[in-house]
Amino acid sequence: MRLTRANTEPRPIKIIKDFSPHPEGSVLYCSGNTKVLCNISIEEGVPRFLKDERSGWLTAEYSLLPRSTHARCQREAVQGKQSGRTLEIQRLIGRSLRSMIDLSKIPGYTITVDCDVLTADGGTRTAAINGASCALLLALQKMQYKKMIKEDPIRYLIGAISVGVKNNEILVDLDYEEDSKIDTDLNIVLTESHQCIEIQGTAEILPLDLETMNQAISQSKIAISQIIDTIKQSLNE
Repeated sequence: MRLTRANTEPRPIKIIKDFSPHPEGSVLYCSGNTKVLCNISIEEGVPRFLKDERSGWLTAEYSLLPRSTHARCQREAVQGKQSGRTLEIQRLIGRSLRSMIDLSKIPGYTITVDCDVLTADGGTRTAAINGASCALLLALQKMQYKKMIKEDPIRYLIGAISVGVKNNEILVDLDYEEDSKIDTDLNIVLTESHQCIEIQGTAEILPLDLETMNQAISQSKIAISQIIDTIKQSLNE
C-alpha cells in the first residue's frame, strides 16, 4: 500500500507549454518527479520510401540526459550507438503519435519529435508520449494557422500510463522505486475512447494471470482519461 497516494492514483501532472522558443511545438511534461522536454520540429520533405506518396511522416527520438538518473549515465553519442532500450522507446513513441494523426493530411512534411528526459523517476516513456502528444497538438495548430496544411490531421487524442502488480496489488503510474521492485510491469497506450494502441508487458519477478491483467488495463483506462483531460485543459489555458 502506498503512503503518499492511492494505488490507482496517477502522480500529479504539470504541463508547461512553449518551454523552448524555437520548436514548432514545445512542452515540458512533469509527472511527479519525472520531467521530459518534448519538442516538435517540422521540415519540408519526406523519407525516400514515401517519395511517390501523398503523405507526410512522423519520427521520434528519445534520450536520457547524463544526470537525469541517480547515477550519471553516459551520453550515447559518446558511446557511438544507441542502446536497445533507447531504440525500443523511440519506436514506441513514434508508433503512438503516428496513430494519432492522418499522415495524408500533412503531405510533404516530416515531423520530428525529440523527447529528452531531464529527470527520471520512473515512467519516462509514458511521460514522453503524453508530453509529445501535447507538443504535437501545438505544432499542428501552428501549421493550420500558417496555412501549411488544409485540414486538421488529428484523429483522436492519446494517453499512456505504466501499471504494475506487486503482491497482487495493482499500482498505477510507477515511480522509480516502485518500478525497481515490481512483480509485473505494463506500459499501456490508449486513445481517448479507450481503444488500444499498444500494451507492453513484462513479468519482472512473477507471471501475471489474465484476470489481473484485465483489471490493470481497466485501471489504466481511468488514469489515461484523467491524463487526456489534463492535456485538454492545458491546451485551452
